Amino acid sequence: MKFGPEAAGQWSEEAYANPARYLAHRAELVRSLGPALATGETVLDLACGDGGLADFLLPHGLAYIGVDASPAMVEAARRRLGDRAKIVQGDVDAFEPSEPVAVTTLFRALYYPRDREAFFRRVARFTEKKLVFDLNPRQYPPAQIRGELAAAGWTRLEMRPFFVPQTVALARPLQRLLIATESVRGVCDLLLRFRFTYVCMASKH
Repeated sequence: MKFGPEAAGQWSEEAYANPARYLAHRAELVRSLGPALATGETVLDLACGDGGLADFLLPHGLAYIGVDASPAMVEAARRRLGDRAKIVQGDVDAFEPSEPVAVTTLFRALYYPRDREAFFRRVARFTEKKLVFDLNPRQYPPAQIRGELAAAGWTRLEMRPFFVPQTVALARPLQRLLIATESVRGVCDLLLRFRFTYVCMASKH
């Protein structure tokens, strides 16, 4: 998808009803799911858009590399983050960092790789701790994704429901209740039949 400079510059604000709440919770799960992250370790954010996620990772002492195929998005991310992060234009099927990273993320873009299993295998080569991505279970059967990850060398998969709506800004008490519900199995299964997604953490250990 192509974005002009004006649309790219307001992408997070247009894409999310409450971007701070949405991205903060996403960043929290990047940090908390699976292996712990140490200060100074690097998050590689593929299909990073305007780099909005970085604002909620950098304060925790993590380094950030954002990659997007859109020149307009790359420019928007560079304007947002300045010298606080590295932003690179690149394709999810081709980009590889110059050094290994602790975490690779891919959000709202699981359909970008031309061959998911090959993508998972390539990312495993340069990702030391974990791969974190979101998954719509009504679009991608979790069992199929689990199999593709295992074939690519990712032996562990943890799936956490993500109940912050993208296009609706809920009152804070209701949003807190929904986030608390993310750990209630029966309710999660029911909600995920109709909407919402998982945040998935894959690791090799």
